[in-house]
Amino acid sequence: MNSFPKVGKIGKDSRIFEEVSILAQAETEALFKVLDQSVTILRQQLSVSYIDALIETGDNLLGQTVQVENGQPDSASVAKLEKLYQTVTLSKVEPETSRRALQLALLKAIHDDRVDPNHQMTPDSIGLLTAYLISKLVAADGELSLLDIAVGTGNLLTTVINQLQPTRQATIQGYGVDNDDDQLAIAAMSMAFQRSQVELFHQDGIDPLVMPKTTVAIGDLPVGYYPLDERVTNFKTKATNGHSYVHHLLMEQAMSQLQPGGWGVFLVPTNIFQSQEAQGLLKWMSSAAYLQGLLNLPKNLFLNEKSRKSVVVLQKHGEKAQQAAKVLLGEFPSFEDTRAFEAFTAQIDAWVGQNIKR
Repeated sequence: MNSFPKVGKIGKDSRIFEEVSILAQAETEALFKVLDQSVTILRQQLSVSYIDALIETGDNLLGQTVQVENGQPDSASVAKLEKLYQTVTLSKVEPETSRRALQLALLKAIHDDRVDPNHQMTPDSIGLLTAYLISKLVAADGELSLLDIAVGTGNLLTTVINQLQPTRQATIQGYGVDNDDDQLAIAAMSMAFQRSQVELFHQDGIDPLVMPKTTVAIGDLPVGYYPLDERVTNFKTKATNGHSYVHHLLMEQAMSQLQPGGWGVFLVPTNIFQSQEAQGLLKWMSSAAYLQGLLNLPKNLFLNEKSRKSVVVLQKHGEKAQQAAKVLLGEFPSFEDTRAFEAFTAQIDAWVGQNIKR
């Protein structure tokens, strides 16, 4: 299973990216083997899932010790684990190497533990596109803080940070919200491995947020209904009847946490403006944000049209924000079609130059 995107760093020379990725892939696979072998030992010793054993492995590596409780793992296993851990010096591992090694481990966990679809990772290719869009919308010399309203294991957030950080002088501050213990534990391990400046919050994303206002909000939004109707009475995107769409609520919540003029870049169902609650969603948007773009992702990324997603680009009212003369609409070509992809991103560049004040 190949988890590495074929598009590379958007806007970079593809030949250089291929040369770098060969070395990066070798280093990534070496770290993944340490993680996977450690997980295998711990699963046998502790009788736990792949995810739980991976979290234990992360704690061991970060603490530079093997945790033993009630004689488990046994002394022979401890010796094997210590030998494995001695081959890794996390402080010398590049953030992207750590992220991709963890991604490979999580892909195996998804297979072994049969992870719920809403808990699966956002692919690298989509993270790269998100980073590309943010780089065009936000000035390179300004402050950049990111909120991921549905951070999960953190793959989208760390992909974006790792792509954007080299282009900026100031450290990017990240924030992530999730209510799933295991997902957030994996995210915390990932951030620690990558030495990312990210604060994580274990809470329902619908509840009041306590982090500072940010310049950008992102999210691969879970799709479905939010079951607790009494908790969303103050949301403008709540359903007129029955349960509300959780992806509508989270989008509204994330946008409320932005600074004036801030940007929201979200993955949403492609048919988001054709659902029965679309009218309420559009009414909220008109009062709080400008709909600046809606870009369909390539069809070949999804199993079927029903599961297909798009990227919606919103800008909060205030500061220099104003409605673009022409909303950015279109469909990304296949990432494998390099010429068509570069032509499409050139159109986006031109649209930004004509419509966006940074």
